[in-house]
Amino acid sequence: MNELSDILIWALPALAVLGVGIAVPLRRRSRRPAPPAGEVAPARPASVPTTTAGPVAEPEAAPQETPQAPSLETPEPVAGRLVRLRERLARSGSPLGARLLTVLSRDHLAEADWEELEEVLLLADVGAGPTAELVDALRERVRVLGVREPAAVRALLREQLLALVGTDLDRSLAVAPTAADGVTHPAVVLVVGVNGTGKTTTVGKLARVLVAEGSSVVLGAADTFRAAAADQLQTWGARVGVPVVRSDREGADPASVAFEALAQAQEAGADVVLVDTAGRLQNKAGLMDELGKIVRVLSRTAPVSEVLLVLDATTGQNGLRQAQVFTEVAGVTGIVLTKLDGTAKGGIVVAVQRELGVPVKLVGLGEGPDDLAPFDPEAFVDGLLAG
Repeated sequence: MNELSDILIWALPALAVLGVGIAVPLRRRSRRPAPPAGEVAPARPASVPTTTAGPVAEPEAAPQETPQAPSLETPEPVAGRLVRLRERLARSGSPLGARLLTVLSRDHLAEADWEELEEVLLLADVGAGPTAELVDALRERVRVLGVREPAAVRALLREQLLALVGTDLDRSLAVAPTAADGVTHPAVVLVVGVNGTGKTTTVGKLARVLVAEGSSVVLGAADTFRAAAADQLQTWGARVGVPVVRSDREGADPASVAFEALAQAQEAGADVVLVDTAGRLQNKAGLMDELGKIVRVLSRTAPVSEVLLVLDATTGQNGLRQAQVFTEVAGVTGIVLTKLDGTAKGGIVVAVQRELGVPVKLVGLGEGPDDLAPFDPEAFVDGLLAG
């Protein structure tokens, strides 16, 4: 018995300390106010918020620094961008202008020389019809004027190339809000083209062009077949503070996304809604039908101001065939030529305009975010002849 008493006397202080250690946390937990009746306590872990019917008391947390929003980029002014095109064409040593000048500067032009001129133009994708017209005009002018001096040859060739490219076409973008049925609608710009031409990138760069000119823009990610396309567009928009309307479901109805983008642009009072579409191959009838559906759905609410077809300048005549199909389905109003700098295929400018009666309105000058510029025939021709 004495041994048992000794053990109890020794253990009681230890048990008392243990009891205090357990009781203190329990008392601290009980101090947290219980949610009022009818409310739901926040789920754990706290990083996953739960919707509740009213305010829920949260445990005090250490103050945290408010994350800073990323600073928005200021796009480069549009004026002067074509100067870069002229400089890049000159640096690239484009063989089109250089070879034409070389042949025309010869002391005597034999039939073989004129055939060489035709070959140069055809390889540059000018097209058979425009090539014949240019060569015939040059023959006549050289015969009548006897042009041989380099400066005179350059001036003559510049004059004829400008006539071929066209200086009287309306290359302006219809991006002003329109009025229909007494309601002002944002300008609706649809961007189409096959995969690989830089279509989604062009949409992002065009948004920068419009922001630089003071327009408010909403982007519609209607290429729902590629999640990467919507992600890419989201990145472009975030850089200049432009909202992007997209679907979280891959393969969603593109026309629905386009319609929602227009609705949000209308509600926000935006000036322009830019709609990116899937990279449709011209031999996929179902996909082309979807493109036609987008046009019809948008047109029920607001007129489609522009349908811009993005073409890779290096594809040449293949790009021309694509342009013909898209024009039939969507009514293309303008061409955007990407990868134009440093290519011998600049003749596609002439060919696509001649075949479609649609002007080239924008050109891609490189990989930079502000390397999209309005097309200027004089800067383009001067760049070719400087090569």
